[in-house]
Amino acid sequence: MKILVVDDMPLMRHVMLNMLRRLEYTDVSEATDGEQAIELLQATKFDLLITDLNMPKMNGQELIDKIRAELKQANLAVLVVTCDDNKQTVLNLISAQIDGMMVKPFTLNTLKRQLQLVFSRRDKPPQ
Repeated sequence: MKILVVDDMPLMRHVMLNMLRRLEYTDVSEATDGEQAIELLQATKFDLLITDLNMPKMNGQELIDKIRAELKQANLAVLVVTCDDNKQTVLNLISAQIDGMMVKPFTLNTLKRQLQLVFSRRDKPPQ
């Protein structure tokens, strides 16, 4: 299981990477923004993208839209992490074909449940 974590805040990336490792996901890469994520996605096949929504240069919504439209990676599972839980944001994300969403702050158990949901929707075992 190859996972890409995208967040502009180093502390949040560090927390996410540590949580994933605690859940025994070891093949994890990181990107600081959507532009760097696109470069990594073009070079490497990932099974899951975990992205923050609010980032400079290219936000999470733009990243997801670009992945779906230009990179033709409809099969890439996407889990969005955000502090924005208003109704319009959620509707926009649903229309962007995401597989899951977590609102910051979240716990290890929340991440574990979301990963189980994402993989159950994708018919892939969560490792």
